[in-house]
This record gives sequence, C-alpha cells and structure tokens, in this order.
Amino acid sequence: MAVFNIGKFIKSVSNATRGFRCVFREQNFKIQIIFSITVFILILLLDLKIWETVVLIMMITLILVLEIINSIFERIMDILQPRVHPHAKTVKDMMASAVLVASLGACFIGLLIFWPHFKSITQCF
Repeated sequence: MAVFNIGKFIKSVSNATRGFRCVFREQNFKIQIIFSITVFILILLLDLKIWETVVLIMMITLILVLEIINSIFERIMDILQPRVHPHAKTVKDMMASAVLVASLGACFIGLLIFWPHFKSITQCF
C-alpha cells in the first residue's frame, strides 16, 4: 500500500515552481500570460455561461502548456544545434508553429464567446 509522502510532494512542487520561473523568463510566455490575465479579467467582468468559462480556461491552459513545451524543445535543440543535426532549426520552427496555430484558434474561440457580450454592451450606449 502506497503512503502519501508529503516531503516528496513538496520537493516535486518546488521543482515545478523552479521550472515555471525558468519558462517565465521567456518573452513569449510573458506575452501569453498577459493575454491570459486579460481573458481572466473579461471572464470576471462579463456574465459568461459556465461552458464558456470552461472553454476559455481550457484554451488558456493549452496555450501555456504548449508554450512551455516549445521552450523545452528550444532548449533541447539549442543543445544539439544545427551542426549536430540539420533539422534542429526545423524542429524549433515547427514547435513554434504549433503554439501559433493553437493561439490563433484560441483567439477565434475567444471572439466567438466574447462577441455577443461585447455586442450587447455596445447596444446599451
């Protein structure tokens, strides 16, 4: 029977926090955080349905996780560098494109969710 080890858990959280601080130094991650905070503020200000809030939080989570994975791939590829393998730059570019595609999709979803709310606000004036 496995027993929960609080010491190991605290160490794991500490390691994850250190990793988060590393990725937070990345410019693109900071930009994603700013957009995430903006969306959270809109969620709090607008009367969204629960499913709209869930979808937006899922999209925020997806983008931030992809940005972290992108940073991981960039670090690995920087270690390998093109002299080790000619596809290192291609892998970095492909990972960045995955973040871009997900970000564009998130923007489109955000517009679909927020547009009716913005439209009703502007009709009040």
